[in-house]
Amino acid sequence: MPVDPTTTKYLIRASIKADGVIEKPDIIGAIFGQTEGLLGNELDLRDLQKGARIGRIEVDVETNRGRSSGTIMLPSAMDKVESAILAAALETIDRIGPAKATVRVEKVEDTRIARRDQVITRAKELLATINEDPSQDSGRITDEVRNAVQVAEIGKFRNTKIWCGPNVETADSIIIVEGRSDVLNLLKFGIKNTIAVGGTSVPEEIQQLSTEKTTTLFVDGDRGGELIARELLETCEVDFVARAPNTREVEELPHKLVMKCLKNKMTAEQFISQHGLKIKRPEAGEKPAAKSAAKPAPEPQADGEEKPARTRSRRGRGRGKKDDEAEEAPAEQAEKKPARTRRAPKKDEEATEEKAPAAKTPAPKKKADDPRSGLRDTLDALAGSLKATLLDDAGSPVKADLAVRELADTLKGGKDTVHTVVFDGVITQRLLDIAADKKVATVVGVKMGNVTKVPDTVEILTKDDLN
Repeated sequence: MPVDPTTTKYLIRASIKADGVIEKPDIIGAIFGQTEGLLGNELDLRDLQKGARIGRIEVDVETNRGRSSGTIMLPSAMDKVESAILAAALETIDRIGPAKATVRVEKVEDTRIARRDQVITRAKELLATINEDPSQDSGRITDEVRNAVQVAEIGKFRNTKIWCGPNVETADSIIIVEGRSDVLNLLKFGIKNTIAVGGTSVPEEIQQLSTEKTTTLFVDGDRGGELIARELLETCEVDFVARAPNTREVEELPHKLVMKCLKNKMTAEQFISQHGLKIKRPEAGEKPAAKSAAKPAPEPQADGEEKPARTRSRRGRGRGKKDDEAEEAPAEQAEKKPARTRRAPKKDEEATEEKAPAAKTPAPKKKADDPRSGLRDTLDALAGSLKATLLDDAGSPVKADLAVRELADTLKGGKDTVHTVVFDGVITQRLLDIAADKKVATVVGVKMGNVTKVPDTVEILTKDDLN
């Protein structure tokens, strides 16, 4: 017997009533016999069944008191037009066996709708199973792999007990955090130049490292974080300070909040001023207060002239310990005799003074009309104020009492000719780029920040250079 169609699109449902006793073979014989040749060769039922375009005809019949009734189901793989024509042909049957009969098509059902509903229902069940299975959680798999990488990357700094990221030695800047968990959390977000202080007692290695690299302090937003910040500001050369939100810890911060805290970091001077702290910070290039050991001042030069001052001071770059101490000692002795250094010599005396040997002067003496003397006084007047002063080529103020946070925008949008910028802050790459663009000749700040490219047209002076 022919098999059912491989794809059933429509199901023809019809009812049958007969005035006599009939059976299933009689009904099937009447269907094939009375529709033969009615619809032409293309829609002949026998040919359609052989070609698997219609399936097996199912008949269910019952007899009651000499009358028969039942149902006919005919599956069709043809399109809806041909299926409708075939269904209408069934209603032409008027006799089955010896009895008169009536066939009525009730409906032509699209079986694909029922199949779609079945697919949707089953898909929902499968989706619920997938979501409930923890082994399918891609986020958990990613976290496991990431944590494994973090543990593999974290190490000890120079064979000590100090935990750090893999790039602390090679990076130009470092981030000091409180503990090992903070280092791991920042490693999770790709920040590999972190080092843990491990408590309020600051190791000597971290103190030395802060003098060699641009240092950012990243502490918790609680009381403990504030105490560690004060300790590090007193013992290390910290350039910037970032702090977690109140009551939050660095080790629990998500990626977005970590990046926001580091982006909104402030200079060490701003942090000290904002929190009203009384801290004696080590000067740039100077060792922490507990370790500085002043050596005797060097003998004055035979010709009495001062050594050329450094024009671009950098921490820990090619300078030895003896060089730093040798430069600090003459400056300290010069400050003990303000009356001799502040006297303005006449022009005709300057040449004679340069040639005369320094018979009684213990340290090199600076000229009172040296332009740097005025810059030093201006910078000292701005100490702790977080303000800036803009000077013209004659040394007169163009704009004074300018907030440091507004300095870059003021220079960029200002129309006045600015020759010198003096401000109580750290000299950054962005400020130098703007100064070069605006043809500013000199930039004076407290210390150098993370500057990678120094413009040739801009002279850079720090507090060390002016002392």
